[in-house]
Amino acid sequence: MNNIPSFNSYIETTIKDNWLLDALTDYKGATLQYHDVARKIEKLHIMMEAAGIRKGDRIAICGRNSAHWAVAFLATLTYGAVIVPILHEFNGEQIHNIVNHSESRLLFVGDFVVNQIDESAMPRLEGILNLPDFSLYVSHNEQLTDARERLNELFGRKYPNAFRREDIRWHQDTAEELCMINYTSGTTGFSKGVMLPYRAIWGNVDFCQKRLGVHMPKFSRTLSILPMAHMYGMSMEFLFPFCSGYHLYFLTRLPSPAVIAEAFKEVCPDVVIAVPLIIEKIIRKRVFPKIQSNAVKLLLQMPVVSKKVKERICQEVYNAFGGRAYEVIVGGAPLNQEIEQFLKSIEFPITVGYGTTECAPLISYSDYHVFEPGSCGTAVENMEVKILSADPMNTEGEIVTRGMHVMLGYYKNEEATRQAIDQDGWYHTGDLATMSADGHIFIRGRLKNMLLGANGQNVYPEEIEDRLNSMTMVSESLIVQRGDKLVALVYPDMDEARNMRFSQEDLEGIMEQNRQQLNDTLPMYSKIQDFELQQQEFMKTPKKSIKRYLYK
Repeated sequence: MNNIPSFNSYIETTIKDNWLLDALTDYKGATLQYHDVARKIEKLHIMMEAAGIRKGDRIAICGRNSAHWAVAFLATLTYGAVIVPILHEFNGEQIHNIVNHSESRLLFVGDFVVNQIDESAMPRLEGILNLPDFSLYVSHNEQLTDARERLNELFGRKYPNAFRREDIRWHQDTAEELCMINYTSGTTGFSKGVMLPYRAIWGNVDFCQKRLGVHMPKFSRTLSILPMAHMYGMSMEFLFPFCSGYHLYFLTRLPSPAVIAEAFKEVCPDVVIAVPLIIEKIIRKRVFPKIQSNAVKLLLQMPVVSKKVKERICQEVYNAFGGRAYEVIVGGAPLNQEIEQFLKSIEFPITVGYGTTECAPLISYSDYHVFEPGSCGTAVENMEVKILSADPMNTEGEIVTRGMHVMLGYYKNEEATRQAIDQDGWYHTGDLATMSADGHIFIRGRLKNMLLGANGQNVYPEEIEDRLNSMTMVSESLIVQRGDKLVALVYPDMDEARNMRFSQEDLEGIMEQNRQQLNDTLPMYSKIQDFELQQQEFMKTPKKSIKRYLYK
């Protein structure tokens, strides 16, 4: 794996080749062209050099998606420092812990985050820079302060004849060199620092360009919705499109369904990368109400016109995502089976991938043309995948994988590294799955989420939740164990409940009916004995997975 090209050469090449093209746009805000990105990177390099930052030093970044977030990230890599992306949803204490644990020397922060942090809780930091304008919020380094005050003068002195693409000579990385420490959000409440080498992000971007980029037009547009500090959003919505010369739009605001729908309509992205929650809400709120009338249902039963009706419905769904996307890729969590079956029935270009932070993130994916419903694709190039089961086609086992994308280990945590990566280099994901003869992976649940039935049978709560989430008035659910009983925690569709003026008693009656109908479809050992209505949405990770550990 040491013969792969420098990843930073990708960044250099895309900037030089697209010098005068639009690169990064804050949605409803300003646009940077590729040459603007290069100039800003170079100015940050001047500040880093003045501050005495050395190759391999840690630089942290925490803020909502933005063009300047991307610039700070790219500047750190091309300088040769190690980037430490921090999810902006983390609270102040978590941010302090990650900055301290990673031994970061500088921290870039966004407007929202700056009010969450306390500089005195991060004594090793030499400077805190504001992402909106790269001004200094705090500096304990005189050379850094001086460089920021005289930045334009220093830049002009270094490049007296203007900064040109020929002046770009940035850090050339090697395959095994540490690129990033990414702290997992996880659902267990404990965050580990995943050490990712350059080969891991190179492998992800290279795969995306070969398998997805070939289907996209030269000057494609993409919309970045997922947190860029999360590997799914970083690799698929940021690094892949940027290295491909696309025009990236960043949703800098809180990504509510209404804002996302408006952005899809305006940006018209050429590929849609999303987590299931976004897809499901758009379909349930903006598509289903239009097509679930008695007249449409009747037309779908008529062979003569059903094909045309499905084509119209497919176009309606397609328009909801901007009307240009080659395909919609779902990842981060399982897609609800009712939604997936609906989309496949109208021949909508939907596919599901699978990955982990520890693999930066891609493990499996299939193009929508060959996507097998219910699966999450087949192993991507440069990665091996197997199921630890005597009969992988029929009996689930843990997914293990090895190859180019696998992390170096967990930062300062050798014991966790030994538990995750065995002596043969297989990374143990903790996910349970079966695998078809042609290599399609069908995830059954998380190993740590598995419940034990009263008679010792394995119960996979995700499978039950998927069915329950498609039932009347259910927005989301969680199956937990109370002693020897299985209980459904349910958050109702409160918008619909208010529209229908349902009382608490009405909702309880509906949920009891749901429970009985659900149990009719379940084996005896996994039947739900009771339900509990939740008054608020479940707490979630940035990729919108429920934080299960909070509800046990």
